[in-house]
Amino acid sequence: MFKRELTAGDYGLIIVNLIPLYGVWFEGWNAAQVFLVYCLETVIIGLINVLKMACVTIFVRKKDVWENGGATTMQSGWFFIFFFIIHYGFFVFVQTQIFFNVSGLIPGNSFLMNYKKIPALLDDNGKLMLLIFVAYYTLQNIFEFLISGNYKTRSLGRLMFEPYMRIFVQQFVVILGSIFLSFGAGKVFILVFVIAKIFFELFVNFNRWLVIAEKKQQLKNDKKNNL
Repeated sequence: MFKRELTAGDYGLIIVNLIPLYGVWFEGWNAAQVFLVYCLETVIIGLINVLKMACVTIFVRKKDVWENGGATTMQSGWFFIFFFIIHYGFFVFVQTQIFFNVSGLIPGNSFLMNYKKIPALLDDNGKLMLLIFVAYYTLQNIFEFLISGNYKTRSLGRLMFEPYMRIFVQQFVVILGSIFLSFGAGKVFILVFVIAKIFFELFVNFNRWLVIAEKKQQLKNDKKNNL
């Protein structure tokens, strides 16, 4: 369940996360803005996952197996994408609203207005950090998913759930971090946050869990079809 060897992409992840840590501790970056960008990282991962699912739907298979309460049906890839956008979007909405309310970073009760205020809250350092995240996850997925050929064999069901296990950890820590921000301890917590994030991202093999779950479901379906 744990990774034993680090890839080039893993070393890139370490560098990407050490940049904001260095910025907060030694360059005077705003810790609240750093946590806000980490919230937006959830959105970046979700958007890239939509593109990955669209690539599979367009170039590999139009339909895939949909699991629903033990029953299986064939559904369009666009159905998978629509479901992911709604479900993951709600997940992101809850995370960001909790972060806004607990951290006090964005005052006011208007949901839509809160999101409109985000660009104005990011200074040049925050925008640079956001750009680094976008570039890293884009390049990582181009090499890991497209050039490697993984898009040819990855099921839409697995793709749909891939972001969740990492984001569960990230959301918990970001929300906890917003509490520290409200007490003015953001600089200390960013250190704990980055260390925890790097550990879970690099040493806990989330994809292996998904592969095992996918194989178990496939065996279950095969057994059902043979009855």
